[in-house]
Amino acid sequence: MAPMAPMHSIAPMAPTATMTPPASPPSASTTPSTPADHGGMAGMEMSGMDMGQHAGHMGHVMMNGALGGYSMTRDASGTAWQPDSEQHHGLHRQFGSWSTMLHGYLTAIYDDQGGLRGATKGFVQSHFMGTAQRPIGKDTLTFHAALSLDPLMGNSGYPLLLQTGETADGKTPLIDRQHPHNFFSELSATYSHPLAADTNTFLYVGYPGEPALGPVTYLHRFAGMANPETPIDHHWLDSTHITFGVVTAGITKGPFKLEASDFTGREPDQNRWGFNPARFDSWSTRLTFNPSANLSMQVSYGDIHSPEQLTPEVNQKRITASVTYNRPFTHGNWETTVAWGQDNNQPGNRLNAYLLESAVQRGADTVFGRAEHAQKDELFLGNDPLNGRIFDVSKFSVGYFHTVPLTRALALDIGGVAGKYALPSALKPSYGSDPTSFMLFIRVKFD
Repeated sequence: MAPMAPMHSIAPMAPTATMTPPASPPSASTTPSTPADHGGMAGMEMSGMDMGQHAGHMGHVMMNGALGGYSMTRDASGTAWQPDSEQHHGLHRQFGSWSTMLHGYLTAIYDDQGGLRGATKGFVQSHFMGTAQRPIGKDTLTFHAALSLDPLMGNSGYPLLLQTGETADGKTPLIDRQHPHNFFSELSATYSHPLAADTNTFLYVGYPGEPALGPVTYLHRFAGMANPETPIDHHWLDSTHITFGVVTAGITKGPFKLEASDFTGREPDQNRWGFNPARFDSWSTRLTFNPSANLSMQVSYGDIHSPEQLTPEVNQKRITASVTYNRPFTHGNWETTVAWGQDNNQPGNRLNAYLLESAVQRGADTVFGRAEHAQKDELFLGNDPLNGRIFDVSKFSVGYFHTVPLTRALALDIGGVAGKYALPSALKPSYGSDPTSFMLFIRVKFD
């Protein structure tokens, strides 16, 4: 999952260490770092970010980018990049040559999915991440660990209309439910080596980890994190974010990153507390371009062997493309992601999904929304005459939360989200003519 994934603070906590911001930050598109620039703020470019907006974040001891000479705010899940201007909060400490960061959240949710196939449930989501980094001569070594207590909600996860993918018992696919994430979602190491002032090579190894495929995982996008619901097109864009065995090698040059991965195609099974076998039977490649501090774009391709446990004979070729725009402003932040994914199942159907999500935070208040469209062929089972039929479905959700600072290191989000659906007439006898869903949540986060 997530190298230095951003925990966006709605009300920045008091800094744990003080540093002096650089007098004149250089441009994001040319983020050179001399090999000797390690630790503290040395070699860290804030790339045109609003310095007042990022005062809480700037007050911390800072890390380098894990893959090369750029601001660590560009790092997101796996080896994925986001805009440099993203907020990147965490609890930072320095232990000799090691720079560390911790962040995470725990969310209590009441979930009510309406319609004929809906259900209600109270549950807790959680995600905790840690990073440790140190220089080794001119090089940089970074370790990441991420875990979740989601297995406590049960193998069947939580109700979520139109969601498909994975299984709760190893026998039956989950339909209209979101599976829980694994206890360990990332244990990885990244080693980067400078070739020139703006050019670096890197090697990323994870068990589990995330290959170079898709946009930044929804759990680490600002707008995605704001919404407690998993996107229904998750398995078109970023379902490989927990992969048991991945090796990624790549090169960064200024605003460009080119990388390739060898990884295990099979998604996690129903045993969420443990580890799955590493098979290294799939591959992917991704090109990312950050033309400015506020923009990040990627295209990627993956050849995934037998991703679903219940249909092991089906392989998948996946294509994704995405653009993320982030706009920091005084006492606020606005992030938007547009993404497309295509799963070409062999044998099977070629299916597309589209996503638009956005979140605007001003002071203690955040408004977020998501519009998504997916072609689903897994909504019915067995002898049902609709089994295997492709349905074009859409979901629209909007939500809000208010943040209350609790301590120097903790904050509380209180909010909710509601969803409506656009369904073909053939689905209405099963789902109802106009299903409505909502979630109410309280989220404690430390950053």
